[in-house]
Amino acid sequence: MRREQHARERLDAPMSPGDLAASLDDIERLDAWFRGYALTLAEIARAAERVPLHRTLVVVDVGGGRGDLAVYCVAWARRVGRPIRVIVLDRDPVSLALGAAVCRPYPEIVRVCADATALPLAEDSVDVAVCALTIHHLPPDGVTAALAEMRTVSRVSLVVNDLLRSRATWLLVWLATRLFARHPSARHDGPLSVRRAYDADELGVLAEKAGVRDARIIRHALWARLLLVAP
Repeated sequence: MRREQHARERLDAPMSPGDLAASLDDIERLDAWFRGYALTLAEIARAAERVPLHRTLVVVDVGGGRGDLAVYCVAWARRVGRPIRVIVLDRDPVSLALGAAVCRPYPEIVRVCADATALPLAEDSVDVAVCALTIHHLPPDGVTAALAEMRTVSRVSLVVNDLLRSRATWLLVWLATRLFARHPSARHDGPLSVRRAYDADELGVLAEKAGVRDARIIRHALWARLLLVAP
């Protein structure tokens, strides 16, 4: 399947808070059902094994929206008795504002308005830099810039989780959004996200350009996901 480079998703344009919240609700629910959160958390847990237990694990979620993944991170950390701080970084102030209610029970979460290609963080200031379902929204030069920034700020690991571009994934997402998505934006954006996703070779080349030369690329065909993990 050739990558769609020109069409844009509705989430890439301004949306009313109500429409955005409904669309994000759909994404959160489908991401949980199809183990998107679980795959990312598994990589964060592996990276956490290299961080002393007495030290707070610091995670930045690049393009983290209203903080849904951050909530899963904190819930995991609480279960295993691990101190954690999660920085949710997103360029959309409306998404971050919606996160006020989502993140209120979790003081471990901090929300910051900034762009994925210019992280307002110091070198080696976080343990794990995560980017989930965001990379496909960026053009190739934006992906390279974001990966380079994530490499710079992370001490231990960076994790990219995105959709696996294939006809089977497109069909699965098209069907899932027709059956379970409640907002038309999710039904429009879901299949288009698959077509906009980078395949393993494309992502590997962009990672090399970003200076991320020790990355592993993992295909989870059953869950329609492609992960890049470094180191």
